[in-house]
Amino acid sequence: MAWIDRFGVDGFRVDTARHVNPEFWQAFVPAMLTRAKAKGIPNFHIFGEIGGIGLEPGKLAMHTRVDGFPAVIDFAFRQAAIDALGGKDGTNKLWELFFQDPLYEGGADKARIQPTFISNHDNGRFAYYLRKALPNASDDEVLARVRLGHALLLTMRGVPTIYSGDEQGFTGDGWDQDAREDMFPSKVAIYNDNRLLGTSVTTAQSNFDTRHPLYGLISKLSKLRQSNPALRRGRQLVRNYSDTPGLFAASRIDDASGQEILLVLNSSTKPLQANVELSSKSTRLESLLGDCPSMVRAPGSAAFSLPPLDFALCVVK
Repeated sequence: MAWIDRFGVDGFRVDTARHVNPEFWQAFVPAMLTRAKAKGIPNFHIFGEIGGIGLEPGKLAMHTRVDGFPAVIDFAFRQAAIDALGGKDGTNKLWELFFQDPLYEGGADKARIQPTFISNHDNGRFAYYLRKALPNASDDEVLARVRLGHALLLTMRGVPTIYSGDEQGFTGDGWDQDAREDMFPSKVAIYNDNRLLGTSVTTAQSNFDTRHPLYGLISKLSKLRQSNPALRRGRQLVRNYSDTPGLFAASRIDDASGQEILLVLNSSTKPLQANVELSSKSTRLESLLGDCPSMVRAPGSAAFSLPPLDFALCVVK
């Protein structure tokens, strides 16, 4: 059982069940890439959507080695983000995910082309899982955690994929049909009773508001990713993590230009003061978003102060 979706002229998504013979994909994928190159498309992106095998990176990576997929949708990224930002687990869940990047065919470099996401039309919206994990959390707290999720999605390795409506604070009621609201005025009762984030409107009204706080954040982060090579293609180095809610820090480093951009995140509901590891050659920092210290505190360290559920994005010099 398998089917293929074509995205424009520059990529395919292949949905596959486990019982499709690897030999089929081993022949199909190279043939499609050869055909694309012959048609003048050198960067034709093929990736598999692997269902029913769990959320472990190793099980996903196996399909890049055995079946020969250049990439697979990174369900493990979404689960790690839910765990790390769900209020109970530590940010070590993110470290555990990224630590396994070398399992992909081609090593950690190939992890940079895996499509990443936090919400999905089949599997539900990120906000739904946060509310499920934290039933007593206020809407403001859930919104802050959703902001952190998008900060991870748009700054960490992978090819970020944003589900329509997330930028308007859509929350969903669960999986599949319960997560498929659109931005036109809806007449669907199970959508219109949803409590959206960052807005007082419902899905019964038109929801394309460029003033929405999540729209603004995603727009800013997308522009920063586009304009900074380290965020687009840089290798990733986890600097700090915690076994409880709190600090997570990771650098994206573009070896060609020498640019380094550092994400520092506080997943706890308490203010964070922490020293973040850096290269001993680093001397100063410049803020892209949030509050970054201007100077290193000591060789190989910078002192950060972050409010609860907040982040900073810094250029390291």
